[in-house]
This record gives sequence, C-alpha cells and structure tokens, in this order.
Amino acid sequence: MNKAVKWILVIAGSLVALIVIAVIVLPMVIDVEKYKPQIEQQVAKATGRTFKLGGDLQPSLFPWIGVRLSDLHLGNPSGFKEKDFVSVESFEVRVKLLPLLSRNIEVKRFVVNKPVIVLEKRKDGKGGWEGLGQSTEKPAVTAKEKSAPSSTGELPIKGLLVGEFAITNGLIVWLDQAAGVRKEVKDIDLVLTDISFDKPIGVAFSALADQKPLKLDGTIGPVGAQPGKSPFPVELALKLLNELDVTLSGRIDPSAAPIKFDFAVNVADFSPRKIMDQLGQKLPVEPADPKVLNAVAVSLKLKGTPENIVVSDGKLKLDDSQATFSAQASEFDKPNLKADLNLDSIDLDRYLPPPTKDKAGTDSADKPAADPAAKKTDYTPLRRLVMDARFKAGELKVQKARMQNLEIRVSARNGVFQLDPLKIDLYQGNLAGTGTLNVQKDKPTTAMELALKGIQAGPLIKDVMAKELIEGAMAAEIGLNFTGDAPDLIRQTLGGKGDLRFTDGAIVGIDLASMVRNVQTAVGLAQQPSEKPRTDFAELQLPFAITSGLFKTDATRLVSPLLRVLVTGKADLAKETLDFRVEPKFVGTIQGQGDTAKRTGIQVPVMVAGSFASPTFTPDLKAMLNQQLNQPLDKEALKKMVPSKEETNKMMQEGVKGLLKGFGNQ
Repeated sequence: MNKAVKWILVIAGSLVALIVIAVIVLPMVIDVEKYKPQIEQQVAKATGRTFKLGGDLQPSLFPWIGVRLSDLHLGNPSGFKEKDFVSVESFEVRVKLLPLLSRNIEVKRFVVNKPVIVLEKRKDGKGGWEGLGQSTEKPAVTAKEKSAPSSTGELPIKGLLVGEFAITNGLIVWLDQAAGVRKEVKDIDLVLTDISFDKPIGVAFSALADQKPLKLDGTIGPVGAQPGKSPFPVELALKLLNELDVTLSGRIDPSAAPIKFDFAVNVADFSPRKIMDQLGQKLPVEPADPKVLNAVAVSLKLKGTPENIVVSDGKLKLDDSQATFSAQASEFDKPNLKADLNLDSIDLDRYLPPPTKDKAGTDSADKPAADPAAKKTDYTPLRRLVMDARFKAGELKVQKARMQNLEIRVSARNGVFQLDPLKIDLYQGNLAGTGTLNVQKDKPTTAMELALKGIQAGPLIKDVMAKELIEGAMAAEIGLNFTGDAPDLIRQTLGGKGDLRFTDGAIVGIDLASMVRNVQTAVGLAQQPSEKPRTDFAELQLPFAITSGLFKTDATRLVSPLLRVLVTGKADLAKETLDFRVEPKFVGTIQGQGDTAKRTGIQVPVMVAGSFASPTFTPDLKAMLNQQLNQPLDKEALKKMVPSKEETNKMMQEGVKGLLKGFGNQ
C-alpha cells in the first residue's frame, strides 16, 4: 500500500515538474512569430478590415498566462484619407493560470497604451465605422452548433479579480471632410480599480476635448456574485471645463426587462456664459441684459427604463427665478411627452434679444419680415407627437407687459394641438382663452377664442408701447380662425367676429369734438391748446366681423356727454385698403365734464379711404351743408372755416397719422 502511494506521488510530482518545465520552456523554444500572419488573417476575416501586428508577440504561461502585443493597426476601408481606423501602440493582458481551473479569473494587468480611433466621414456622407465586422465570408453553421443547448444566461465564471485595468494616452479624432471640421479628444485616461463582484469598482476618467478638461470619478457596484441578476448602485461625479459639476447617485437593475434605473441628478450652480466663453462660442441668442445666464442650477430624480423615462422633483434656478418641474417621455418613435413647469417669476425681456434700430430710428423687429417663397413645412413629426404640457407662472413680464397668475395647458394628439386653458391676470383685469391648431393637412388651420375683462388699457399701452393712446377699462369677446402658416395666406383666409369695448376712458392725442365741430381746429389751423388733446368718452364699442380677410363694422360708436360718433365701413386686410365713414352727432353742451359753455360749429362727417400706409381723410361737404346751422354764415366765412379738399386731406393726414404712429412705432 505504501509503495502504491509512493509511486502515485512520484508520478504526480513528475507530471507537475513536466508541466512547469513546459510552460517555462515552451515560450522559449516555440517561434510564436510565425503565427502572426494567421492572427492577422483571422482578425481581418472577422472585421472585414486589414489588420497588422507590427511589433513582436511576447507570450507567457506561468504563473500568469498572457500576451503583450505592440504596433496594432486596424485599417479604414478604401476611399478614406486616413489609413487606420484604430491603432494601438501596445496592449498587454496577464491572467493567473491555476484559478482558471476553478472558474475564477484573476487578471494581473489589462493595459492599453496610446489607442487612437479615427472617426472619418467622407464628403459623400459615408463613415469609416460603417460596415465594421461585416466579413465577406459567412461561417457555416455545423450540425453540432445547431444541436447545442441554448445558454441559461449564467456567467461561466465564479469570481473576478483585476489588479490593474488602464487605458492610457488615448486619442479620438473626428474628421468631417464635407464640412472641413476636425475635432479631437486627447489625453484619454481610464483607470478601473478594485474590479470584482463583491466590491464597488472605482472609476477614474479624464480627457481633453478640444483642449477643454473633462473628468469623471466615482464607483459602480458591487454588481453581486451573479452580475446581471440583481440591482447595483452607481455613484458618479462629472466635471466639465472646471465650471460644470454634475453628480449622479442611484442604482441600475439589469435583471428587469427592459433594464430599470433610478437616479438622483444634481447640477451645481454654474454660468452658461462662462461655459460658452471657454468653448470660444457665443450664446445662441444674446440677451438684452448682460447680467443674465450667470447662475443656473438643476436638481431632479430620473427613473424608468430606456423606453419610459420619468423626471420628478425637478428644481430649477435661473438667475433670480425659481421653478419646479416634472416630465415623462415614452414611445420615442412619436414621442409621447408630458411636462409640468411652475415658475415663481421671470422678466423675459432680460433674456430676449434687444430691439435693433434702423436708420429711421424705429425698431426693425416691428417691421414685417420679407416673405420669399419659403420651403413647404413638413408637419409629419407634429402629427405623430402626443403631448400634454402645463405651465404656470406667478409673475411674468414680456414685451414690457406685466402679467400675474399665468396658466397654460397645451395638448396634442393626431396632429391636433389644443390650447385650453389660457388664463392671465393683467392690469386689474384678466384674459381667458382657448385655441386649436390642426396640422393634419398640408395647410394648418387655426382657431382661437379670447375673452378680456376689466383690463386697464392706458397703463397696458403705456408699458408696451411707451405711448398714451387710449384709456379706460377694456373688455372683449373675440373669435378668430385662419388657414395656412404664411402671412399673406393668413390675411386672405382670416375670419371671425368680436366685440371690443372701452368704458369711462379717453382717446389721447386727438380731439374728436373739435374735429367734428370745426375743421380749422381739427386740422391745426386754429391756435393749438397747450395740453395734449384728448377725447373723453363714457363708452367706445367696436363690434366687427371678418370674412376671408375683409374686416367690417356696422356700428362702431363712441358715446360722450359732448358728442356721439358712429363709424361704419370695411378694411381689406389682404389688400391693405380702407373704406370707412365717420359720422358725428354733436351735443350742445358738455355738462358734467367741467364745462358749461355752449358749443356751436359745423359737424363734419369724414370719409376715410386709401391704404394702411397712406390713408386719406375727406370731409363729406354735402352732408355738412345739409345740416341746420344755428346761425347763418356768409360764403367768405364758410370758406375760412372749411379749407379746400386738398388742404383738409393733407392736414387730416398729419393729425390722424400722428395718432396712428403710436401703434406703428412699437
């Protein structure tokens, strides 16, 4: 028995000795260089690209099985300026031999030094990365492979331990031959530490993107004894340009189908202006206030799957404004979007570009833009879109108008967008409205309903237009609809009706009482008053209807203790022509307006014609002469009181156009 044991030990020892001698001696006596052509051929076959091993093969077998390669080159397809798609100066991997017998992997080193990846795009749009791995030969499937049992999804290893994992001095180059653009991400370093199943894996990444620093640090895992079978934590911190700090904390569950994630994301205070300066770029839109976009911060929770992303508990700081938000995105082929934003207050005028002045000193932004033959708009993406977005703001300022308690909801489905509700408090009153945009056809259709109540017109117009034009409490019921997205087509198809009312106010800049009493005073022949002319009224009402771009009013009226004015007529919005009759009815006294003097004079109906740009004003002399005069006038007196048609038209233009400028210059 003892002899048998002795012989067994001798044989076992001899075998071990032979194995040790073999793994030490074999690399010395076997010429591995002769296998390089075969390796190059197999890689080229698998990738469909040329492959070259320029350096020596340096294998090892014990105690670490491994290999060291140098000067590797994977080529680009023909037709590209850059010869190599990927090149590596050196690559080394060493794995401990004996633990492999028990399905444990212990890696001493995995180091890639100076890898270079060139992403080249030709002028015809084809990229050098396209077709990678598409071999010209398709391997035949053997009967054994067909009958092999399917994988259970369990990893073929029990344990993993990596001592050193590093990619150093990497370079990624982007070349766009059509645009003549070259971008580089260089000095790429990636180091993973404590790589195992039961410990957090340390991640350290750094690079220079066009000479701008990028850094990522953190931990991933532990991933568990069976990676992919249970959730694992992730803690990462990203730093960009030494200005932007982003932290991500949460977990990933790869066992779910589809994979699930749950993160808390925090973006610390940063300045978009400084980031753009470091990138050597200008802001897409230069705001009117150079002090804005200097303090932005964001925090949120991000949860879901690659197919359904939910954002909750969002907080946004934008300079002096604070907001909360939430969102959801799914069905990305449509997509299906939901969003909710609640803002405390914001002055949008600070963020909008400043108005530019033309040579005449007017705001060029207010002039109608040229309307060249525009490319037809493709509404296909909007027809697929599903959306439900809500926005609320406590205070908002835009175009100098101040608003409070703003509430908007926009929904979309099957190419129909609904605005409901639209609610705004402004200038002691409120505005409510609804709207619809239908893009199911090539020419969109739009309809909207607006209701205004108790809005003080004077302060509103003064803030927005810096003019004093009309005062009083404004109310309105307006319904409009039109077809198309080009200004000309909108004007041609505009339709609807409405009723605009002002109460207890005044028209500032024109004295209608004097205009209808006495043409000389109205057109400026008489001595002008020192105070700004105005027409007080108890009510100004403008009912209207619009059909195919033709605006018509039959009963626009102004009521005051001094006079009554009736306006009838039409305006062609497409042709921009006017055809109105202003018919006054004078009241003899203005009792109740602080003046008890008797008022006498000729009441002059006025015909308004011409175009929007050059209106003409002609007194209706026939109607004037048919009036019953309180006192007789001789012909000479009448001549002095009533100028010629040409003089009247010229001076009426100057007087009334002065009022209209208040609208045109804004």
